[in-house]
Amino acid sequence: MRTTVNLGNDISFKKAGQFEDTRFEKIHNVIFKNAADASIIVAQEIADLIRTKQEKGKKCVLGLATGSSPIKVYQELVRMHKEEGLSFDNVITFNLDEYYPMPKESNQSYHYFMHQHLFNHVDIRPENINIPDGTVALEDLNQFCVDYEMNIKNAGGLDFQLLGIGRTGHVGFNEPGSHINSGTRIITLDHITKVDASGDFNGIGNVPKKAITMGVSTILRSKRIVLMAWGQNKASIIKRTIQGDISSEVPATFLQNHNNTTFVLDEGAASELTRLETPWLVGECIWTPELKSKAIVWLCQHTNQSILKLTDRDYNNNGMSDLLAAGSSAYDLNINMFNVLQHTITGWPGGKPNTDDSFRPERATPAQKRVILFSPHPDDDVISMGGTFAKLIKQGHDVHVVYQTSGNIAVTDDEALKFAEVCNDFVEGDKSGINFQAVIDSINSKTIGQSDTEEVRKLKGLIRRRESYAATRYIGLKDENTHFLDMPFYETGVIQKKPLGPEDIAIVKDIIEKIKPHQIFAAGDLADPHGTHEVCLNAIFAALKDLKSKPFMNDCWLWLYRGAWHEWDIHEIDMAVPLSPDEVLSKRQAILYHQSQKDRVMFQGNDSREFWVRAEDRNKNTARLYDQLGLAEYEAIEAFKRFDY
Repeated sequence: MRTTVNLGNDISFKKAGQFEDTRFEKIHNVIFKNAADASIIVAQEIADLIRTKQEKGKKCVLGLATGSSPIKVYQELVRMHKEEGLSFDNVITFNLDEYYPMPKESNQSYHYFMHQHLFNHVDIRPENINIPDGTVALEDLNQFCVDYEMNIKNAGGLDFQLLGIGRTGHVGFNEPGSHINSGTRIITLDHITKVDASGDFNGIGNVPKKAITMGVSTILRSKRIVLMAWGQNKASIIKRTIQGDISSEVPATFLQNHNNTTFVLDEGAASELTRLETPWLVGECIWTPELKSKAIVWLCQHTNQSILKLTDRDYNNNGMSDLLAAGSSAYDLNINMFNVLQHTITGWPGGKPNTDDSFRPERATPAQKRVILFSPHPDDDVISMGGTFAKLIKQGHDVHVVYQTSGNIAVTDDEALKFAEVCNDFVEGDKSGINFQAVIDSINSKTIGQSDTEEVRKLKGLIRRRESYAATRYIGLKDENTHFLDMPFYETGVIQKKPLGPEDIAIVKDIIEKIKPHQIFAAGDLADPHGTHEVCLNAIFAALKDLKSKPFMNDCWLWLYRGAWHEWDIHEIDMAVPLSPDEVLSKRQAILYHQSQKDRVMFQGNDSREFWVRAEDRNKNTARLYDQLGLAEYEAIEAFKRFDY
């Protein structure tokens, strides 16, 4: 395509509307394959600025952000300090915001966050660190905010401002309705912002209602602004910010007025920009098979027609005339696309024995396959592919489900307390090795943000484990084919996980080598709000890379399913497994065995529905889309994409 993704290293500012060859975009943006690569480039720009200021004997004034987006940037800056001698001696920092009220020592405070991820690991002078104070008395807040603004001004203004973006379009905590002339102030948090933060506070009721934030005008006075956004769950607000009109309802759109702003995005966050979502509306395209499939499906939905009803005029009127100019007719394009989608549909996810598999998504042989179903949490298996899971067992395959993490963080204190009290009432001490009275005392005395004790984590993990056994037994899986890895990166007792380590990869590698599968199913949904799915998938990728030379790997296919947040787009689906009404109900029952995740979902992201409702709606919607495209009508469909590793 002429409008390609920029995967280079240059994030220096360029004027919007010219660099990317599209009239739609109003803010310069650079797109990377992943957040890790992008973060290194952002950190390098910050380091270059610090060094340039040092050479001139000047202070470097940085505006810093918190949240998940900048963590990898801070990790890289720490690495450069330790390994390359990058000094922060001349750096003055001003953080964007802080919850109010919020003690500095709390795990949820941004004071704690910044010291944990950056300040404790570099040589910055403590007196040069400025973070809004969440303990200031209410009557002193106005003066504190005025002083914060003056301190920025007296330091010479912000040379560089690092930003993230919330789903409301907030930058800092400038929520919808914020004025372009707003300065540092206290603000009431939007409900969506509190929902997004609820996992960090063990429930939305514990999220502070207010925050202190730099104002929009404060941010816009920065000499250079870089905003980072990762993941598909940010795609919608990124499109509105970059392509929409300036509005106080999306405060980030005020950045369109800044003359040196760059958005640094990964492919997920950029996925709804017009030049990526529908590039044929922007300019000429290189029509790869994948892009052709995407365009034809879009054309059907745009014109509200099935594939076989599209005409030459439909193609010509919607920016796709060059497909016809290449010598194809609408009829040829339509029938080819219809056949592609038709061949994705199968009721035999492990392959159908003794049949021609030329046009089937899976191989006919071996008739009985060894299958590993990796599940990041102890419910992703049934939520994402419960129907396919059951079919594989019923069709005689040797299925193993592998739960990669304990999932203990997602069990509420109330749920754990209930189990602990029942156990304590039943027997004082048992073979579990858990002192239930100690668990009860620990939960009852727990403060917001406090880490769970090892015994509490153990109990919560057992709750998830026994729920998983109940669900897999219902589906028909033997207990000996259920495996729990309890990957170490997850076992922190708090939301923040450890980085993926060699011991995590080794555990995944061992189970694959032990089973020697013909099929691996893994979670390819990277929209998980706290990143566990991505870490688990990366562990699988790393393990497969190490095992690639093993003979059994020549006959091992990797299928990716998506979880409770997003589904594969129709053009991305390589295998569509239809479910009957009875199979949908059976899948629902399997999900409901995970009682600790019902009603009070801790990490529901931006979707208030329970997981079983989301899964059912998603599967039914996929079936509906196939039907609308002119294919067979089914009750529901689970979708998978084959990944060549």
